Amino acid sequence: MSPLINNILMLAMITGTLITMSSNHWLLAWLGLEINMMAIVPLISKMHHPRATEATTKYFLAQTGASLLMLFSSTLNAWHLGTWDITQLTDQTACTTLTIALCMKIGLAPLHLWLPEVMQGTTLKMALIIATWQKLAPMILIIMTSNSHSKPLLMLMATLSIIIGGWGGLNQTQTRKIMAYSSIANMGWMIIILQQAPKLTTLTLLIYIVMTTTLFMTLLPQKTKTIKTISTTWMMSPTLTTIMMLTLTSLGGLPPMTGFMPKWLILEKLLNDNMTSLATLTAMATLLSLFFYMRLFYSTTMMIFPNTSTSMYKWRQQMKNMTIMTIMTLTTPLSLMLLPILPLTTP
Repeated sequence: MSPLINNILMLAMITGTLITMSSNHWLLAWLGLEINMMAIVPLISKMHHPRATEATTKYFLAQTGASLLMLFSSTLNAWHLGTWDITQLTDQTACTTLTIALCMKIGLAPLHLWLPEVMQGTTLKMALIIATWQKLAPMILIIMTSNSHSKPLLMLMATLSIIIGGWGGLNQTQTRKIMAYSSIANMGWMIIILQQAPKLTTLTLLIYIVMTTTLFMTLLPQKTKTIKTISTTWMMSPTLTTIMMLTLTSLGGLPPMTGFMPKWLILEKLLNDNMTSLATLTAMATLLSLFFYMRLFYSTTMMIFPNTSTSMYKWRQQMKNMTIMTIMTLTTPLSLMLLPILPLTTP
């Protein structure tokens, strides 16, 4: 793919998301999602490999089905109320259908099966985009319509996502699949608190995007796609590996890292709302995710892959891609050191 076509598609992808995020009309929001999807499909399939073609097909079918459900629900609501306003969603059937459609868009369990396979079939850069940027528009729509969704349905899907996101990642050896299940679990944490505290959902989304971006930026320079290759990164770049290690602990929600903050606030809110059983279940389920983060942590810092003296990697790697270096400079402090300033950001 020529650089010009690639840049045009990237611009269209960004434009589609911005149209959806800024619209107050269902048709405009749907149009933005379609522009975004049609732009990213060629980007996923540009790697000439059968797995890329398979991933593109699965992504296209899943997103098209979700878009059809979303268009159906908005049309049904407009038929009954006579308005296309996003916030005026009161028809029960339309609300349930919209919840299912948007949850399928972000890959929430049990509508998550497309996400690990799609991320595994793409490059690390595209997996980063699917795990972060592609979540923005549907999540904004979910937050805007938070009062219209069925609370029991949201709670069920969120709890399932936290459990399946941890359970599914336990037996994985591919970093992209591990990050896919990490994404599913984090989406569950956002949705479980959506109706009680939409602002907390937004904060959790932003922190998730920052942490995931940081981790992918540490994987990209060495093209680390499996746990096996992670064990060789320490010899190539100790600094990069240290950042990866700290980011993994942050994603796992260990204090005093940034990732502990949203989990702490969400559990506190659930306990204040007398949802003790749900808070206990989610806290226990997140231990599954923590286990595979610690598995990566162990492979990164405490294992050296068997090698001979003639095949030793160089101990230092110079960062040649300035874009990756710039993004890491911005996201790494936010991924690791946001928790100490929490008292300044909350009342």
